[in-house]
Amino acid sequence: MNLKNLITVIGAHAEGEVGRVITGGVIAPRANSMFERQQLLQQKQDWLRTLLLSDPRGSVNAAVNLVTPAISPEADFGMIVIEADSYPPMSGSNLMCTVTVVLESGMLPMTSPVTELCVDTPAGLVRVRAECEGGKCRRVSFQNVPSFVMHQNRPVEVPGMGTVMVDVAYGGMIYVIMDAAKLGFSLDRSEARALSEAGERIKRAAAAQIPSVHPENPGIHTIDIAQFAGPLGVVDGVKTAKNAVVVSPGRLDRSPCGTGSSARMALMHARGELAVGEPFTHLSIMDTRFDCRIDALAQVAGKPAVLPNISGRAWITGLSYYGADPEDPFPEGYRLNDTWFAS
Repeated sequence: MNLKNLITVIGAHAEGEVGRVITGGVIAPRANSMFERQQLLQQKQDWLRTLLLSDPRGSVNAAVNLVTPAISPEADFGMIVIEADSYPPMSGSNLMCTVTVVLESGMLPMTSPVTELCVDTPAGLVRVRAECEGGKCRRVSFQNVPSFVMHQNRPVEVPGMGTVMVDVAYGGMIYVIMDAAKLGFSLDRSEARALSEAGERIKRAAAAQIPSVHPENPGIHTIDIAQFAGPLGVVDGVKTAKNAVVVSPGRLDRSPCGTGSSARMALMHARGELAVGEPFTHLSIMDTRFDCRIDALAQVAGKPAVLPNISGRAWITGLSYYGADPEDPFPEGYRLNDTWFAS
């Protein structure tokens, strides 16, 4: 085997969403914060994203997560999420994958029945409670960073779709949120491609028409992800809803989406639909589920916010080594728009 930049990756998925975890072969840049480290990685080591996520080594439906030393003295380790087209500050499904890999691979000691961790992310510190049994991480619950509504009931002019009413909320990423039913979607699996195409179109229009900047970190400043929200009902006494989150360059999150659940709960609380401590079940288009609640109220730069708690499961899928042969004509990969739809 003659590969340069040999990288060890442990595969995992959280409720269907692929979140691979880099465990060796990459040294993260020095920085004063995880957000600064993320920015430096994007500026100086972006070959890592293209190598691992583009064809022929990656795929459009995957993300990778770099485990790093923590910068905050409160945290046990750091995590940088790398998606196909971006470096989001936080991701719930990727956090579940990363915690599961870190514990089941022995990178950090596992304690039964519960292992408590603090993860340093570019969005801030995330407190984790991992339920463990028999050497396995059975469930990962985390209290996310403060989440809040940025804009409510705003019209957006979308090419080919006319005026679409949207909300914008932050849950670790900045979401544009739409009522799926009002746009003619039932969130059935058969709608996956149509949802992806419509979501990308709405997201681009909203990003251009509704400036959205995190009040405490101006580096987080663009609507970069879209959520179709299904109707809110009650199942077995628990408020329940389905959603579909569109990840660039145009595919659906297979999980219910942790940051999307956080953004939606912030919006639900602002509308009077969800109280602190009240359980909420969020379903994906595949009917996988996250169990959610609001732990407490908070403030971000004087704005009302909530502290969301998200719970779900992740599973390890394999162990791989990636690199590029010195004679490989595609050392940083390639993309064709038969699968990479926006390319």
